[in-house]
This record gives sequence, C-alpha cells and structure tokens, in this order.
Amino acid sequence: MNEIPQMDDQAAPEPKRLSRQGEERRKLLRSAAVGGAMVCAALAGFFQHKFANAAPRLRPPGALDEEAFLAACIKCGQCVQVCPVRAIHLADLHEGVGNGVPYIDARAQACDFSCDATQCILACPTGALSHGIDKKEQVRMGVAKLVAPDACLARKGEGVKGPARGAAFPGLLRYEQVDRWRPQPVAKHEYNLDSCDLCVRECPIEGAIAMEPLTNDPADKRRTPVVRKSCVGCGVCEMMCPAEPAAIRVEIMTTGREEGVRRS
Repeated sequence: MNEIPQMDDQAAPEPKRLSRQGEERRKLLRSAAVGGAMVCAALAGFFQHKFANAAPRLRPPGALDEEAFLAACIKCGQCVQVCPVRAIHLADLHEGVGNGVPYIDARAQACDFSCDATQCILACPTGALSHGIDKKEQVRMGVAKLVAPDACLARKGEGVKGPARGAAFPGLLRYEQVDRWRPQPVAKHEYNLDSCDLCVRECPIEGAIAMEPLTNDPADKRRTPVVRKSCVGCGVCEMMCPAEPAAIRVEIMTTGREEGVRRS
C-alpha cells in the first residue's frame, strides 16, 4: 500500500507588502474615486439646478448676479467667519454646484448690517461679493413682500407683548439703543406694542418699509406694511415677524443685484 507523502507544515505566506510606488498608486486611485464621486454629485446638482428650477438661495450682501457669483466664489468661507451675527452658512453637498457656496436663511438669522455691510465684502478675496459696495443702501439681495396678509398682526390690529419670536429664538439683532456695535439676542428684548410694527421698527434701511392705514377710518388702528424701492432684501423683517409662518418674506433676486452699485 503506497503511503501518501505528508507535506511539511508550513506557515501561510505573508502577504506581499506594496512597494512605495504601489502605495502611491493606491492613494492616487482612491483620490480619483473620491474626486469622481464629488464631480458626479456636483453634476447632479447642476442638472437639478438647471432643469428642475431649484429654489434660489439668499446670498450675502454684495453678491454678483447668480451665475457670475457661482463662477467667482471659491467657497473659502471667509464671509462666514467675519459675520457678526453668524447669518452666513455654507451649502451642503446635496447642493451640487452650490456645495460650499454661502447663503443666508433670513427667517433663522437675517443680515442686520451690524457690520454696516462691509466685513463679508472686504473678506471676499475674489469679488464674488462686489467690492464696489461701500454702504448698505447699495446692496440688492432681494425685495420684501407681504406674502400672507391675513397672518399680519398689524393688519389685524394686534400688538406684540414680550419677545418677538419667543424666549427660545436664537437670533441676534443690533439694537442701537442698547449697543451700537454688538448685536443682542432677540429673545432677551421685550416689546410692548399695541399694534405690531416690527418690520418697520427694526428695518436697518431707513424708509424701506412704512406702515399705512388699512382704511380711512381714524378709529381703525389696523395698518398694513408697504415696501418701498429702497428695500435691499436683507431679511430682518422676515426674521422679526411674530406670525408663524412669517407674513412678510424676502423674494430672492438672482439678477439685478449690481444695480445698487451702478446707481450710486
């Protein structure tokens, strides 16, 4: 009977270590894969923006018209860092070509021009926020519009008692009578108004919004906000509106933002 030869027990061979060239190649392939995924996400966002009529974002003061702004912005985040009320944020990955591009959510935290509209503009290294802006009245971000007249407290003849947006609202606003330079928590500012006029009272642009009588009856205390041409779309009225959802909101401009600079 033939004996089956027994193999000597041998340890499993150790996996070959990649050479330095192999390691570099692996890193390159990994970077290419990540970069490809980013490009695909950006293209998906681009086509969504172009063909799905994506909702526009409110841009920081001085932003060029949208396409020029997207081309000029290098997503450095300098405008975010210098904003005294932390109104500016950078868009997430799902924004596609808008990923990393600065925007403002006015209802959560509007631009109140605590810095007089110069800090974010001066911080922008490319001019995506136009360096031709030197005063807040030149800014064109959008235009305020009374979108829910039936919700407006002034039109109902109602007032405001206590904080405008409640004690938990985290927003900031420059109350010049309290501190000329440092913005204050909105939640700590108490109001005692028989008739709401917060959109006019707290607007940082003089004469941009006015309250006008709703009727010709002198005894009728109802008023309605009327937006003037000097409105720059900063969003303070939207942020401060005590109605929920806000009765007044900013209609965002994607073109014509540089008109204020050309007219000055």
